[in-house]
Amino acid sequence: MTHEIAPADPIQAPGTREEMWRAWPRLTELPRVEPLEAAGPARTGGLVVVAAHPDDEILGAGGLIAAHLDAGHRVRVVLLTDGEKSHPGGPIPPPVLRARRIRETERALAVLGSSARGREAGRVRPSGPEVGRVRPLSPEVGPVRPPEPEYGRLRPTGTQSGPPRSSGTDTGPVPPPGAEIVRLRLPDTEVAEHEASAVAELSALVAGFGACAAPWSGDVHGDHEAAGRAAASACASADVRYVEYPVWMWHWARPDDPRVPWKRAVRVDLTPERRRRKRDAIACFETQVRPHAPGRDDRVILPPEEIEHFLRPYEVVFR
Repeated sequence: MTHEIAPADPIQAPGTREEMWRAWPRLTELPRVEPLEAAGPARTGGLVVVAAHPDDEILGAGGLIAAHLDAGHRVRVVLLTDGEKSHPGGPIPPPVLRARRIRETERALAVLGSSARGREAGRVRPSGPEVGRVRPLSPEVGPVRPPEPEYGRLRPTGTQSGPPRSSGTDTGPVPPPGAEIVRLRLPDTEVAEHEASAVAELSALVAGFGACAAPWSGDVHGDHEAAGRAAASACASADVRYVEYPVWMWHWARPDDPRVPWKRAVRVDLTPERRRRKRDAIACFETQVRPHAPGRDDRVILPPEEIEHFLRPYEVVFR
């Protein structure tokens, strides 16, 4: 959930509190759809979730991911950037922050119930089934620690979801219920400058899947909007159903905001168990929910008031 800092950036302005969204009756009146039909009538082929930065996929579509994993569907998470510029000038160097954020995504997907594996996309050949070299990510996901201090409903639940620990040896094929992580490694905050290449890569990566979810192209964030446009173009060329999930919209928009396409919005209800797993998955993103240097005036990208938007018993997508 990296974002650029600009003087007139609405993301930097005070945001809409979750209490206002909860009090708005239209959210409860949105058409309800089943998670496996969020993009339209259910298709086989699994789900691709495109994220501009590590954590976008969990914040906006964690419930969708969990539902597809529960159904045994193939899930592919495509990270356009590694989110290495989330804290410009901060105490953690970008290469270290990059590695930490990727590991956080691994842990978050493990909490959602996946056997997270990843690869970096090299030069994509639309005609070929493989993109880059497949390599296992660390299967040892470790315990999930909640942000400290605890706040709101973001608390540990005691039992961690996810695959059993393994010895670290890749002894066979990935079981069907699992998520694959593909990193395009575009420069953080510069997705728009690489949008054409993102379309080409995504066109190959979504091919053969039943549905794709990506950041809303009106999210008022350069990387999110470029990611949404690129995913929409790729899905159109590959004939894959497509939905958009908002992230920063819940911060800068207001109930009944005319800039938001409410007529295209649908509500995807989460079971209590999926909601719990999503909450615990968000807690994995320690670089975003905790100060990088305790005791210093170090900004937190996801303070409690922002996280509240994503702890609801439902998700909203545009289709």
